[in-house]
Amino acid sequence: MTSSNSYNTKVVLATSLAAVTGIGFYFFVNPIHANEAEEGLHPPAYPWSHKGPFSTFDHASIRRGYQVYREVCSACHSLDRIAWRNLVGVSHTADEAKAMAEEVEYTDGPNDEGENFQRPGKLSDYMPPPYPNEEAARASNAGALPPDLSLIVKARHGGADYLFSILTGYMDAPAGVEIREGLYYNPYFPGGAISMARALFDGLIEYEDGTPATTSQMAKDVTTFLAWAAEPEHDERKKMGVKAIIVISILTALSVWLKRART
Repeated sequence: MTSSNSYNTKVVLATSLAAVTGIGFYFFVNPIHANEAEEGLHPPAYPWSHKGPFSTFDHASIRRGYQVYREVCSACHSLDRIAWRNLVGVSHTADEAKAMAEEVEYTDGPNDEGENFQRPGKLSDYMPPPYPNEEAARASNAGALPPDLSLIVKARHGGADYLFSILTGYMDAPAGVEIREGLYYNPYFPGGAISMARALFDGLIEYEDGTPATTSQMAKDVTTFLAWAAEPEHDERKKMGVKAIIVISILTALSVWLKRART
């Protein structure tokens, strides 16, 4: 019995030592472990209106956010996965979305003569990219490729918090930090040097609903819009979840009642 206890103790000690060694290697020895300057400053957590388990998107904010995207962000960033029809019933009416789509010329075809032609956009069309191809995008941005924003909130650690922090985090580089020409200091961006210049300034646009267009308000609205773009089924999914919880609760109560009634 004593021998067995001694063996178990040795196994526990060996396992603990291996775990501590592994953790120590990761944090102190591992050469690929990045520090805060390489990963970027961790963004604070913001109280988004859609963050709660039963919360839905602020659709007025989505509409304002689309206006920010259209008037500011769309000059460089695409939104490949969003069609005009996706805005209907979320931020715009069908007539509004149709009118916006018709302002854009799309290449279609071939026609009866075998030639492509230009036509006004339709609700089924996807939002147009700002550049015809990747090479043109890089040529217009000093070699940097502006990312597509369809899934940007899902594709970045920190999600909406990260995006809001990036948009509002531009500042002068601290003493001792050198930023080469063509880059800008933003502590939330990995490495601290970002090729995108600050895009949002107070009063840059005029909101249709009269909301003051401060930098933080525009950043909040466009982040909300892009959070919706990354997860357009968000509200419906939560509604289905609430319905499922209600049904499961009723069935559970009935099961308990039947069990007690038959015993």
